[in-house]
Amino acid sequence: MSPLPSSRRAVFLGAVSISAAVAVIAALGGPAPARAAGVNLAAAFAQTSVWTSGYGGGYTVTNRGDTAATGWTVEFDLPAGSAVSSSWSSVRTQTGRHYRFTNAGFNATIPPGGTENFGFNVAGTGLPAGCTVNGLPCDGGSQVTTTPTTTTPTTPTTTTPTTTTPPTGDVVDVSTAAQLQAALANAAPGQAIRLAAGTYRGSFVTTKAGTAARPITLSGPANAVLINDGPAGEAPDCPVPTAGWDSGYGLWLANAPYWTLRGFTVQDSKKGIVADNSPHTTIDGVTVHHIDEEGVHFRRSSADSVLKNSTITYTGLVQPGYGEGVYLGSANSNWGCHGNSGGVDRGDRIQVLDNHIGPFIAAEPIDVKEGTFDGVIRGNTFDGRGISGQNSADSWIDVKGIGYTIEGNTGTFAPPGTFANGYENHNTSTSPSFDNGCGNVWRNNKSDLGGVGDYAIKISSVSKCAANPNVVYASNTVTNARSGLTNVPITP
Repeated sequence: MSPLPSSRRAVFLGAVSISAAVAVIAALGGPAPARAAGVNLAAAFAQTSVWTSGYGGGYTVTNRGDTAATGWTVEFDLPAGSAVSSSWSSVRTQTGRHYRFTNAGFNATIPPGGTENFGFNVAGTGLPAGCTVNGLPCDGGSQVTTTPTTTTPTTPTTTTPTTTTPPTGDVVDVSTAAQLQAALANAAPGQAIRLAAGTYRGSFVTTKAGTAARPITLSGPANAVLINDGPAGEAPDCPVPTAGWDSGYGLWLANAPYWTLRGFTVQDSKKGIVADNSPHTTIDGVTVHHIDEEGVHFRRSSADSVLKNSTITYTGLVQPGYGEGVYLGSANSNWGCHGNSGGVDRGDRIQVLDNHIGPFIAAEPIDVKEGTFDGVIRGNTFDGRGISGQNSADSWIDVKGIGYTIEGNTGTFAPPGTFANGYENHNTSTSPSFDNGCGNVWRNNKSDLGGVGDYAIKISSVSKCAANPNVVYASNTVTNARSGLTNVPITP
C-alpha cells in the first residue's frame, strides 16, 4: 500500500490528541488546513461504436487525487429493453437492470493523474444512468473537500478523447474469451491486442481493418491458446460471418486487411487461421495444431500476406484429404464463393518463410492453388510423416500457381504415410485461363525422400508450360530417391 501523505498521517499521531491539535491551531490563530484530495476517482462514459440494435461503449476511470487508487468499482443502471451482452477489462455482476463493474487484476491500480478503461457491448439503445464510482457520483466532484488553486489542471473534457479516438499503438489487454471477442469486434487501426496466457474458447472473428500505416496486432505467448469447439448453427451458402452461425474456425479475419498475428496458439478447431479478403496479413511465430481440416488458409484474394517462423502440425484430423498445412488461394471449383477478383481468388505474392510444417499434416504441407501468382516459399522445414495420400495428397508442396519461387527448403519423409514426390506441379484448366502450374522456380532445396518418393521435383508437363517453363536448378539436392532429382532437364 502506498504511504499516506503527510496531511493524512497527522491524524494517526498518538502523541497528540485531537483536542490538543485543535488547541494548538487555535493558539496559532490560523484556520484548519484544507484536506488533500487523496484518492479522487471520476468515470466518464463514451460510445465507441453504434449499430441498429445496440452499441459498444466504455468508461475511462481517472484518478484526480494525489494518492494511487488500488481498486475501483463502477456501477450504473440501464433502462428496460437494454442489457449488457459482453464486457472486457473488468469483472461484471448484475442485479436486474443494475450493473456493477470492478477492476480486473491488471488494471486495479491507477496512479495520480492516471486512467484505466473498461468496455462493454449493449443490446438495445439505452444509455447508462445513475453512474457511481466507488460509491460516489462518477463526476468525482463530491469527493474533493477543498480544491486548492494550485491543483486544478483537469477539466471534464480531458477524459473524452481517450475513448472516442484511441491513440496510435493503443494497447488492449485481454484475459478471457469474452474480452477477446469484444476486442476483435471493436478493433481499430493502430491497436495492439495482447493475450494473457490461458485458454480462450469460442468463436473469434474480426471484420475490422487496419491500415498500412497503422496495422492491428494480436499477440500473445505460446500458452495463450485459442480453441473453437464449433461449428454450430446454419451455415450460409458461402462462408461469411453470419449471425447465429459459428464457423468453427480458430481465428477468422474477414475483410480485415493489415493485421499482424504473433506468438499464440490455435488448436482443436475445424480450421486453424483463415484470412478472407484480408490482404497484408502477417502471421509470425504462431503454433497451429490438432485441426480438423487445414491449418492456415489465405482465401478470397488475401494477397501480399506473410506466414513466417510458425509451426503447423496435426491437420486433417477429420477430413484428411482437406487437411493442408498451408492453403494459398482456392480451387477453381470454389471460385463461385471465393473468386472476388474478376471471378478468381487472387492470393498473389504471398510469402511462406522459415516455418516448420509437419509431421502429421494429412494433406500437403503447402497447397498452392490455381490462379495465384508470384509467391515465395523459402526456408521452410517439411516433415512428411503422416501425409495421407487422400485426394492426391502425396507431396510436400503441390504447385498449381504461376511464377512461384521455391527455394532453401528442407524436406524429409519417413513412415507412416503415402508419398510420391517431394514437390509436384499440376496444370489445371480454368476460366478465365491462366498458365496454371507454369513459370515456377526451384533452387537450393534439400530433399530426403526416405527411399519411398520417386523425384524430389516432379514436373507434370513440359509442353503445357512451353511459353512459361518451370525451372529446376542444379543447386537442389536429393537423397534416398527412387528415381532422382527431377524428371526434366536441370538448369545449371
